[in-house]
Amino acid sequence: MIGRSLWKRVLPLAALVVLLAGTAMAQEESPVSAEMFAVNNTWMMVSTFLVFIMHLGFATVESGLTRAKNTVNILCKNTAIVAIGLLTYVLMGFNLMYPGDGWILGKVLGFAGFGIGLAEGVDATMAGPGAAPFTYGAGGYTYWTDFLFQGMFAATAATIVSGAVAERIKLGPFLIFSTIYVMLVYPAVGSWKWGGGWLAERGFHDFAGSTLVHSVGGWAALAGIILLGPRLGKYVNGKSRPIMGHSMPLLAIGVFLLWLGWFGFNGGSVLSADPSAVSFVLTTTSLAAAAGIIGAMVMSWTVQKKPDLTMVLNGCLAGLVGITAGADVVSVQAAVLIGLICGAVAVISVIAFDRLRLDDPVGATTVHLVCGVLGTLFVGIFANGVVVGSSADAYTISFGTQLLGVLAYAAVCFPAGLLIFGLLKLTVGIRVSPEEELKGLDIGEHGMEAYSGFQFFSNM
Repeated sequence: MIGRSLWKRVLPLAALVVLLAGTAMAQEESPVSAEMFAVNNTWMMVSTFLVFIMHLGFATVESGLTRAKNTVNILCKNTAIVAIGLLTYVLMGFNLMYPGDGWILGKVLGFAGFGIGLAEGVDATMAGPGAAPFTYGAGGYTYWTDFLFQGMFAATAATIVSGAVAERIKLGPFLIFSTIYVMLVYPAVGSWKWGGGWLAERGFHDFAGSTLVHSVGGWAALAGIILLGPRLGKYVNGKSRPIMGHSMPLLAIGVFLLWLGWFGFNGGSVLSADPSAVSFVLTTTSLAAAAGIIGAMVMSWTVQKKPDLTMVLNGCLAGLVGITAGADVVSVQAAVLIGLICGAVAVISVIAFDRLRLDDPVGATTVHLVCGVLGTLFVGIFANGVVVGSSADAYTISFGTQLLGVLAYAAVCFPAGLLIFGLLKLTVGIRVSPEEELKGLDIGEHGMEAYSGFQFFSNM
């Protein structure tokens, strides 16, 4: 009787010990607790939503800075790009960018296969970004969350090109270009850093994509405007003629939507909901945007004698692009300085492109290419010698490596853009007819108007 009584008391105690031991072992195996995992995954999904809303921002910025007769065309392109970006990313882009063990050519090109999904028996909640073995947030959120977050970035690269070639490019060839570029070029070069490729091994630092997203899109945009040529009436008798956008309210709405979306673009790139890291990144991001506004306003007021609202708003975007590469490693003071410089340079750059007769209706090459390059190089100046990471993957930031990365992306992305646009130009043509351009792409390409019945807009 005594033995049975003792056994009844010991058994529950032993079961409790086993349960606690198992829980402790599980916590040791898992990078984060179940509660923290849920928080991380939720923040990453919120960041995904914020990056998604940036596409509405791009659409309204481009619409506002172009003429009313091309608004439907702008909106159609920006809608299609989101779909193209996600579908090509699921087809092969994701596995090109994160090849895992599937490197084919050194650490320059890799491919993990078509489609997405987890191997049998693999827990989605414990898969790291892009799947193992290259994981820099393993266990922080699900494989599916990672795909969706990264897929939104992919679509952004093609959106950058849309504004630069606006008001004279054929819809079909543009969509073909976007499909090829976002499916092959963007993820392949993205693997060099974010997929654990050769630039990652050399210590190149691009936190959220000043180069990997913005300059990749910017180089393609530059190739596009070179091969397309300027809009009709832009340059007359050797002089540049301003072609004003039709809606400053749309432009302002778009810029503030993009600023809002950047909280997810940069904040989500922390790859966790770490309170200290996320709040610091959001602070440097916002300060750079604010400084970009001031930098552009002062420069525009000085050079153009009056503050140009389009320059001021583009200055905000210039500051955001500039800080994106180093939002996690530069100081607050450096973030302000980066924003000021990028905002001021944006004004000079827009004027310089115009004098070179490179017609960019929205200033995409300035904001995304010029300021993307500057932001990447600023990391090597303001964070020189900073050690990133604390494991075997840790590296030290240097200006030389940052410059190497900038040159490497230029050497591939600009020729790739020229090649794709060039082949399309030789085969199906990339520019609408002069008659269609004068009438407006809304009527010519879509047979409809954005402001049907509003006579005020008929000649804009």
